[in-house]
Amino acid sequence: QVQVVESGGGMVQAGGSLRLSCTASGRTIKYAADWFRRAPGKDRELVAALTFSDDSTLYSNSVSGRFTISRDKAKNTVYLEMNNLQPEDTALYYCNVDTVYEGQGTQVTVSP
Repeated sequence: QVQVVESGGGMVQAGGSLRLSCTASGRTIKYAADWFRRAPGKDRELVAALTFSDDSTLYSNSVSGRFTISRDKAKNTVYLEMNNLQPEDTALYYCNVDTVYEGQGTQVTVSP
């Protein structure tokens, strides 16, 4: 049984940083990982994507230059480093691995 667990969320002030982790158990992440977020009253947004074959990355315009997606193959874990956080980054963040498996998410709250 595959389980995906996100962690690292919390409350920070504007300008602060957090690093989110996404760890999969029961399956080695083989192809890709994406980070999404959903803010109250808004649609789900793809924040960052990582393709394992060439380590190519993709970021939404709203986070480009502030967020970095990466992975630790040995730990079967994907990270989202978030810097210069702003109140509009407040959302539930969750990851999707190999286009199929998703976790329950981790909450990020940024105060002004």
